[in-house]
Amino acid sequence: MTTTHQPRLSPEQIAQYNTQGYTLYRNPVFSPAKFEALRSHFETLVANLPPGFRPENLDVPHFADVKLFDWLLDDEVLDLVEGVIGPDIALWSSHFICKPRGDGKRVPWHEDSSYWRGSLDPIRVCTVWLAIDPSTRVNGCMKVIPGTQTGGFSEYENVADPEKHVFPTEIKRHQFDENKAVLIELQPNEASLHDGRLMHASEPNTSNIRRCGYTMRYMSTAVKFNQENFSQHKIYLARGRDLAGNSYGDPTKLEMDLAYFRSKNNRGGH
Repeated sequence: MTTTHQPRLSPEQIAQYNTQGYTLYRNPVFSPAKFEALRSHFETLVANLPPGFRPENLDVPHFADVKLFDWLLDDEVLDLVEGVIGPDIALWSSHFICKPRGDGKRVPWHEDSSYWRGSLDPIRVCTVWLAIDPSTRVNGCMKVIPGTQTGGFSEYENVADPEKHVFPTEIKRHQFDENKAVLIELQPNEASLHDGRLMHASEPNTSNIRRCGYTMRYMSTAVKFNQENFSQHKIYLARGRDLAGNSYGDPTKLEMDLAYFRSKNNRGGH
């Protein structure tokens, strides 16, 4: 039997997510103690990265660090996403996107869905962007183009200076109006939620304040994961029951050797 929890989003927030592709949650996502434990855990992780590893590239860290499931599968975050994807929830992915102070890289305009083509049917993913640090216009917060979540597969072109960007391609400029961009400014333990098809980006961090967020990505279990097209990836049943015949990983087991994880040069971010 599926157990339905009380959604934390208001009807107005859910309506904004459905019509504009994003919404903001200005209250604490986790209890103060739970959030401080996550922040401390992240500081230990980033302090032990090998020399030269960019902290923007900490993709799927839960594959090598099962402790992260303490937060990824916590009711406090699942109650947020249940409001927009329903009570049967799978964990799709997670990513620490950390821009160091002074030289944090720009994230080009993109849709997350463009990197997941062929893996999900349909591509309906909700990303909870949890602020670990303050995230403001000063240190390169995320910005979104409201209403662009109806597409998801725009045309891309190479960026002019790939070394200064988290990844080397960007949505072609004629496909969106940057004047409509909305800055997503958050304080620690606040979050935004956005549809995986929404156009978004962020500027470089040239300030003296680090900008880190933890993206926790979820989908309805009615979405089919085509694992044969994404063979190294695992999803996890977070709440409720499977509806699409998916196979799920075991959150008590490592899916990737830690040394291999740290050697990866993953793309993606916000």
